[in-house]
Amino acid sequence: MRIIYSLHLTFRIKVRNIPYSLPKQIYLEARERYFDILTRKYIALKRIEHKNRQREMAVAYEYDGLNIVLVTIHPLKFQQKFNRIKSKRWRKI
Repeated sequence: MRIIYSLHLTFRIKVRNIPYSLPKQIYLEARERYFDILTRKYIALKRIEHKNRQREMAVAYEYDGLNIVLVTIHPLKFQQKFNRIKSKRWRKI
């Protein structure tokens, strides 16, 4: 199994000034995982330090049986995770 960065992810890494290795680290060390029924993507979550603050970061990814494609990364806003779980958009896996 290979972990592949999408073009969109590499763009987001540059725009958000995120270390290149962070998405892979979040995927591998995620404390929580969900399936987003709206986007049909898997979500890996981990609390990390980013820009001198503790933030919960989400990495959206796809799995095709052979490869993991990391699609995007973003910090979660306060209550964003809880709202998506409560609305049943995110389902725990």
